[in-house]
Amino acid sequence: MSGPGHARVAFLVDVDNTLLDNDRVTADLRHYLEREVGAEGLARYWAIFEALRIELGYADYLGALQRYRLEFPRDPHLLCVSSFLLDYPFADRLYPGALDVLERFRGWGPTVILSDGDVVFQPRKVERSGIGDAVDGVLIYVHKERELDDVERRYPAAHYVLVDDKLRVLDAVKRVWGQRVSTVFPRQGHYARDPEALATYPAPDLAVERIGELVDCDLSLLVEDAR
Repeated sequence: MSGPGHARVAFLVDVDNTLLDNDRVTADLRHYLEREVGAEGLARYWAIFEALRIELGYADYLGALQRYRLEFPRDPHLLCVSSFLLDYPFADRLYPGALDVLERFRGWGPTVILSDGDVVFQPRKVERSGIGDAVDGVLIYVHKERELDDVERRYPAAHYVLVDDKLRVLDAVKRVWGQRVSTVFPRQGHYARDPEALATYPAPDLAVERIGELVDCDLSLLVEDAR
């Protein structure tokens, strides 16, 4: 039973490769960088990006660009690259039915974005894609699976439904919340197809090929049957 101020069920939904095709965004950035700074500049930027991902634990496109600038302070193309990132048409990269799924979830309970990322680019992505206007709240952490106590404090609920393209995250949250969470795995993007992850982590409560399929799911499938 949910207590005073507690929802019966709350929905926690990831962004990258869950609601939005971030692999496509990355491919577009690669093409743009190669055109603006050449193959060598592209390779150097991506090396910085991957090193920073390991250091921080999340993708930081703007942070990588700032570090690239320290190495190439006179490169005239950097301002164009930053504009490309901040002005990118993220709404065009939403998966079909993504906003419809959020609307359906909101009919059942509080629906919140739960994402990892930096404090500039990730919120910008959520805002410009239209995702922010379609949910009840946005939470962006460095490692979201380590912040579940804060999630509970902000959005208390008897049960949670977590939708994420990373089996690692789904498993980590399941280990903490147990039967209080239903894990939903959209098989989208490169993380979802990673053979090592598929072999390492247990199956989620529910898997779908596309996020849009959840529009047709009943609440009982997501909460009761998934458990």
